[in-house]
Amino acid sequence: MIQAGDFRKGITVEIDGKVYVIVDFLHVKPGKGAAFVRVKMKNVITGQVLEQTFNPSDKYPKAHIERKEMQYSYNADGLYYFMDMESYEMVPLNFDVCEDALLYIREEMMATVQFYKGAAFSVEPPNFVELLIVETEPGIQGDTSKAGNKPAKLETGTSILVPLFINRGEKIRVDTRNGTYMERVKG
Repeated sequence: MIQAGDFRKGITVEIDGKVYVIVDFLHVKPGKGAAFVRVKMKNVITGQVLEQTFNPSDKYPKAHIERKEMQYSYNADGLYYFMDMESYEMVPLNFDVCEDALLYIREEMMATVQFYKGAAFSVEPPNFVELLIVETEPGIQGDTSKAGNKPAKLETGTSILVPLFINRGEKIRVDTRNGTYMERVKG
């Protein structure tokens, strides 16, 4: 059990049968009246964000979220299969569970799958991935220093903005947290 007064960013708690992760919190001590804790929390299953106030002495059970590094293997019949690299067990997931991660991962790439009470509810891609550009306008000679971006389609089907000097067939590093180009990958 954890008291509301001990809430911090990143803590997962179970409230009314639902699991929430604390996104932001503020301890408020007004001049008159009792202190309270204002919390912004996100439902880990649905992604819904709520703002709620708590009495600092309220107690809630901590929710244990299991995080496992798994390899994306393949998709078939609308299911996406991730393999546990220790037990080699295949875990089938629906598209809505892994939709965001699939923007940046391809088959045989690693991802972090989150479980609550044995059920997978979220897939996170690595923070940085190296992907191939499959479609973009040709680069212009001498355009290496001029600022400017153009759209490019990655091998996963996602479109991002890249500098003008990047060409089709080049491999780039992408920051998956905000979907931005980081650098060209050499070799």
